[in-house]
This record gives sequence, C-alpha cells and structure tokens, in this order.
Amino acid sequence: MFDSYLKESIIGRAIKDKKIEIKFYNPKDFCEPKKRVDARPYGGGPGMVLRPELFLKAFSKIKLKDKKKTKIILFSPSGKKFTTEYAKKLVSKKFTDIVLISGRYEGIDARVRKILKAEEISVGDYVLTGGELPAMILIDCISRQVPGVLGTYESLEEERVSSSEVYTRPEVLKYKGRNYKVPKVLLSGHHKKIENWKKDS
Repeated sequence: MFDSYLKESIIGRAIKDKKIEIKFYNPKDFCEPKKRVDARPYGGGPGMVLRPELFLKAFSKIKLKDKKKTKIILFSPSGKKFTTEYAKKLVSKKFTDIVLISGRYEGIDARVRKILKAEEISVGDYVLTGGELPAMILIDCISRQVPGVLGTYESLEEERVSSSEVYTRPEVLKYKGRNYKVPKVLLSGHHKKIENWKKDS
C-alpha cells in the first residue's frame, strides 16, 4: 500500500535525498506457523483483536538512535486529534525516530500501548479499515516540517496566507453558456486588499 505513494513527489524526493528514512516492520512476520495474528476479545464483543506479542517482537527489531528522542504513536479513533501544529511540535523537539503502529480489525491488544508508552492519535472522526492511511497522512505532514524536505518555493507557499478559494487562468471561464469570472480584487494588484480577501474568504 505504501510503495507507490512513497516513491512520488516531495516524499519520494526526500527519501532519495536522505532527508527522511522510512522502514517497515510487519508483525505478521513474527507469527508462529499455523498460528493466527488475531484472537477473540476477552469479555466478548464483535471482531478480532491483534495479538500483543507480535507487535512487541516487531518493535524489538527496530534499531532506535536514542530512546529518549523516540516518539511512539499508535492509531486509534479515540486518540488525540492529529494537526499540523502537532507535526511541527514533533519536528521542533528533534525526535530521531517516530514509530507509527498501525492496527486492523477491532484494534491491537491494549497492553502494547501501555508497555511501549505509545500516544494514541486519531486522524479524524471516522473509522477506517486499518492504520495504513493514517500512517501515510502522518508521514506526509511530518516530513513537510523537516528542514530541506520542501523546496524553497514550496516552503514559501506553505507559510503564505491561503484561502479556500484559489483561481488561475483563464480570467473568464465559459461553461454551458455562463461566464465564471475571477474576483476583481485578485486582478487589482492591491496586495493589502488581496491579503484581506484571502483571510476573509
């Protein structure tokens, strides 16, 4: 799932230039032959729960540069909401390693979070099939905050005041007999008015 995404655009370039490094550890690789990676939950309930020892074995294979400078994140719909500010804070604290733990089914046995002292993070008020998409979101957003990952132009654009409405050429778009025009203020050349429009729109 990650392969094509991580080879493209800004993230692909950052990996190639060794600004960031991404490694994968699959808990399934540590499952004994003919044993399941999941089991029924104690106390009953729907679905299956991923077994804790597989994640702990996978984690033990990670060569951390500095345990004190390592952030461990476990994805959960009930976790703290992920934001760009959170991503910036992770980078500003100069973590050498950020470990993202992705589950599936009904989740991972809660003892994994407790043993690894992982912080639960949510990417939104919805439930997904697995933690792969949230992991990609964090990789993308956190990587953009790492010095040198964004080019000069992209860095400038990241810091600019943006708006939910953006326009480009043509100035007048003709569609099904109607004319759709770019707002006059954007054509005025009056920088102060344009910035105010962007803040208000």
